[in-house]
Amino acid sequence: MNLIHLKYALEVARLGSLNKASESLLIAQPNLSRAIKELESETGVTIFKRTPRGMVPTLEGERFLNRAAYIQKQVSDFENSFREGHEPKRSFSVSVPRATYIADGFSEFCKSLGREPIEVLYRETNASETLQGVASSEYSLGIVRYAQHFDRYFRSLFDEKEIECRQVSEFRYMLLMSRECPLAKRSVVHYTDLEAYIEIAHSDPYVPFISFSEVRREELPDNINRRIFVFERASQLELLAAAPETFMWVSPMPEMTLKRFGLVQVPCIDNKRVYRDTLIYRSAYKLTALDRRFIEEVSKSREKCFGK
Repeated sequence: MNLIHLKYALEVARLGSLNKASESLLIAQPNLSRAIKELESETGVTIFKRTPRGMVPTLEGERFLNRAAYIQKQVSDFENSFREGHEPKRSFSVSVPRATYIADGFSEFCKSLGREPIEVLYRETNASETLQGVASSEYSLGIVRYAQHFDRYFRSLFDEKEIECRQVSEFRYMLLMSRECPLAKRSVVHYTDLEAYIEIAHSDPYVPFISFSEVRREELPDNINRRIFVFERASQLELLAAAPETFMWVSPMPEMTLKRFGLVQVPCIDNKRVYRDTLIYRSAYKLTALDRRFIEEVSKSREKCFGK
């Protein structure tokens, strides 16, 4: 793959126009168009849609361009590291599930970064995207979440992709809801008690090699008829706080977050399913001091929320 063609594609995406990109890159528009077509042909990815508004990335193209931007940055950092007098910038990257205890640990980690130059990348997404990101070196670390009965699928994937793994936590989901929710005052909550309420759920509970519908059946009880699917964790918390008729399944959360949003977490006596959060990184990767500090802060946050 030609790295120059990646640069061309990123410039087209930035400007949304072949003509503007050709002017910026100082190359002829037909040559730029040909380079983009060659890149699409070589990769099998339709990167752009040609529209009246210009060149618009496809969904698959957006993913490709994100990877291309990462590669371009890595190449730039590699070149800079050999320039005379250049002091390499520290970097840290991690992909994690949408979990408040992990975000709490990440916040404490960031407080300790000091004044030295650094670049930090923190992404919340599903297990499949995290696994792909770590395997492709887009992220140095990852934390994947899955139900315990999917363990053999993930162990097989880790071995196949030469990825090291280390368990971070094991837990049962709690029910999260507003203090004003009638269920918050119950001493015992059953699955049947949830039927009259609206569940807030993550939009992407993907597990590699398992169909989306199968995961839905596994992850979400069938007795709930009203659900709102939301990607962003902060929006989920805001919605729970504003609507007392909603609830959400979550890993144990920090008390500070519960107070901030006026929420409570209560156990469901019928919920027996166990989940695991597992730290992953490439077998050939050597953990840095920053990596170890992040892992330490997440462990401290876990102990505050889960107990030792």
